[in-house]
Amino acid sequence: MSIKFKQPLFELTEQLSFINLEMDDLITKSVKSIEITLKVINNLKKQFLKDKTMSLDSEIDFFKNIKPKFTSLYIYHNTILKIETKMPHGGERITKKYLNNELKKLKRFFDNNLDFYNYHRTGSSFLDFKYFVRGNYDVKLRLDSFYFEADHNFSTSHDFKVAKILAYDLVQVYLETKLSNTGKKEYKEKSQLEPKGKMVWTGNKVALTELLYALHTKGVFNNGAAELKEIAIYFEEIFNIDLGQYRRTFLEIRERKADRTKFLSTLEEVLTKRMDETDETF
Repeated sequence: MSIKFKQPLFELTEQLSFINLEMDDLITKSVKSIEITLKVINNLKKQFLKDKTMSLDSEIDFFKNIKPKFTSLYIYHNTILKIETKMPHGGERITKKYLNNELKKLKRFFDNNLDFYNYHRTGSSFLDFKYFVRGNYDVKLRLDSFYFEADHNFSTSHDFKVAKILAYDLVQVYLETKLSNTGKKEYKEKSQLEPKGKMVWTGNKVALTELLYALHTKGVFNNGAAELKEIAIYFEEIFNIDLGQYRRTFLEIRERKADRTKFLSTLEEVLTKRMDETDETF
């Protein structure tokens, strides 16, 4: 990604993270996030249209890899707003039915766009000149009706579809997290010897999420039979912490460009250092 677009994206994600931490009401949070994201996208459009000498490769890169990252944030928060405003008032059964229906909608989208989804996920490029160049649309390549309503100076036939894929991945995590937290049972089991004080996790949530996934992958709980959400709930209880959307956090960890196991690497480093220092005392 071009440096001139990296900074706006970084600043936008920082603003959205701040809103997520500072606001509790989901609807208010979504509205504010949408407002900020739309302003940034509008500035992005102005900046893009100023460049009158852009090469074909740069245009493809912009509509394939840059614009969708911004647009996906708008789609995500707009979708969450719709989900939350239509959330039915009722018991656990009604809520779960509603959330499962929303998940089915996502599945239909991916099923209906399976060819392009595979093209995107495999990093293919042989149709980029049709998908991500302005004016080169092909009606045989399943165009969204949205394309014909969009500004063609700032849109291609498939950049919005890439954004939808990115956004719906996050929406799926959001819905699955809501489902797992619906009617969540707290762990009440306690040992015969009560601890003198409750252990509180004072590190950051990302670090604990990294540890959570590592331990689940290794299968160290219940001979590997414990589900991820069970371990997450247990961690939240014993460490007095709300992990929030830990599945989304894992997606962000997975996208790290360097040292994806940052916390685990640090653990190994400090433990090895302690062992070395202990050796020196004998």
